[in-house]
Amino acid sequence: MINRNGIGVSPGVAIGEALVVGSEDFRIPQRFISRKQVQQELERFRQALQHVSEEIAENERLANEEIGVLYGAIFSAHLQMAQDPKLIAEIETLIRDHCYSPEFASSRTLRKYAKRFQSLGNAYFAERAVDIYDLEKRILRHLLGEQRESLADLTEPVVVLAHNLTPSETAGLNREFVLGFATEIGGRTSHTAILAAALEIPAVVGLGPFLADVSGGETVLLDGTTGEFCLEPDDETLSRFNASRERHQSTLHRLQSMNELAAETIDGVRIKVLGNIEFPQEAEQCQHRGADGIGLYRTEFLYLGRKNTPSEEDHYEAYRQVIQAFPEQLTIIRTLDLGADKIPGWMSHQYDEESNPALGLRSIRLSLNHLDMFKTQLRAILRAAVGVQVGIMFPLVSSLLEFRRARMAVREVIEDLDEQGIPCNRDVLLGIMVEVPATVIMAEEFAREVDFFSIGTNDLIQYTLAADRSDPEVEKYHSASDPAILRMIEMVVEAGRKHDVPVSVCGQMSSDPKYVPVLIGLGIRQISVSPHAIPEIKEVIRSISIDQAVETARYAKSQELARDVESYLTRELQKLLSR
Repeated sequence: MINRNGIGVSPGVAIGEALVVGSEDFRIPQRFISRKQVQQELERFRQALQHVSEEIAENERLANEEIGVLYGAIFSAHLQMAQDPKLIAEIETLIRDHCYSPEFASSRTLRKYAKRFQSLGNAYFAERAVDIYDLEKRILRHLLGEQRESLADLTEPVVVLAHNLTPSETAGLNREFVLGFATEIGGRTSHTAILAAALEIPAVVGLGPFLADVSGGETVLLDGTTGEFCLEPDDETLSRFNASRERHQSTLHRLQSMNELAAETIDGVRIKVLGNIEFPQEAEQCQHRGADGIGLYRTEFLYLGRKNTPSEEDHYEAYRQVIQAFPEQLTIIRTLDLGADKIPGWMSHQYDEESNPALGLRSIRLSLNHLDMFKTQLRAILRAAVGVQVGIMFPLVSSLLEFRRARMAVREVIEDLDEQGIPCNRDVLLGIMVEVPATVIMAEEFAREVDFFSIGTNDLIQYTLAADRSDPEVEKYHSASDPAILRMIEMVVEAGRKHDVPVSVCGQMSSDPKYVPVLIGLGIRQISVSPHAIPEIKEVIRSISIDQAVETARYAKSQELARDVESYLTRELQKLLSR
């Protein structure tokens, strides 16, 4: 049994068979065979190994002929490994004596050797570990043949394990068969983490190296709330995780009572709770949980996982689906926020040379550099917004010039639609995400021109505290509890109040219950949260008065260290919910 602790980013408990992405890329369908199948399975393994040897020998021949003997020697080494009597004997012993399937026995044995090479701390041996993984993949491919089941074509439930999952890969996970996932890298506010929460798939990230310890088909447990991860659990651990799963389900059932209730403090102040969504179908989840509208509709899903840019009609249909779920309430649509770790395949070549994608051509900068693509999206939003309350929100705006250029693009699109006789919403609201310190510093100037502010705390924290939101090595520095972040939020609230511009918070900070009192105390009266968090956030709001929230904010602002603020807010939340 192996236990690890990572970062829980999407609540829930997952218990199931492992699917290791990036090595197998397909599921091992069974772990054990019956005693009477042993001889047949041994023969199947030997045949697969023979095919692998022939394949490698052919690769060696071609390499020798085409690029030289030096390169052919790479495959010669692979062939020696595939024909190593000791390795073959170990795999056959597991099949014969333990009734392991050839797939599971091969994976388990080869991963044991790979781990040994990796532990030697030598670059040469680390490269040999890669060779072993390659051999594992070849053997599994030949063993499974027509039985191969890729991540996109799962027919059985699995827990997906990977070094990392891109936002595109995460968005493509099938919730029917993916019980949960765990990754070696990643942070609490990475886009992969946000997508996991949107899909409501239990997830743990930032576990550190563990894939060498896992073979496909082994039993895996993970808790997306606590960040706990366990491989091959004993009975006691399995019982404990089952109890956690039951508690999670019980909490969800209890919070259902919040769906029909308004988010109102105990002294009668209404706090609007809107939804953050990634996909159109999430609008129904927000509606069911009693959201006051959509505060952040991320539109990148239209671009990720496809070979070309979406058409105007693709945009229009997606926006209408969400708007129709909230015809009487506000829907805020964020224009495309591509770049950094959200790069569709058809754009990847543009980012190959970027040394720091988080500081490169992304978000509003990308849109303004690709005006045709930007205007296609704006046309669809303006058409979909006819007769309803819609806001267009520009991401990562860092200067007034960027906002003015984006606003001008909207005006030009409205003129074009008018000339074509196409109905559109001429009074759509225009706002910005407050995500960089420069925007906070210039908040008063922005407040004279924008219709609303929405504070995106994930990037604001990243850029203010110089801590990559996706890097678990600096996770401890990426803290919403930092006094600098609280002061920045207060600065934006004050600028909004002075110029009568509404301010909301839409980052992960607002989906964390412990931060709700301090946000209210700082003057926030509208927050936008993940759909699954709506009932819990309502519960906190209905448990506090404005005076209590102001006092919480006052004390939090008086602290000098993020850890002291976080400890205080955690204690205060426990007090609130225990009354």
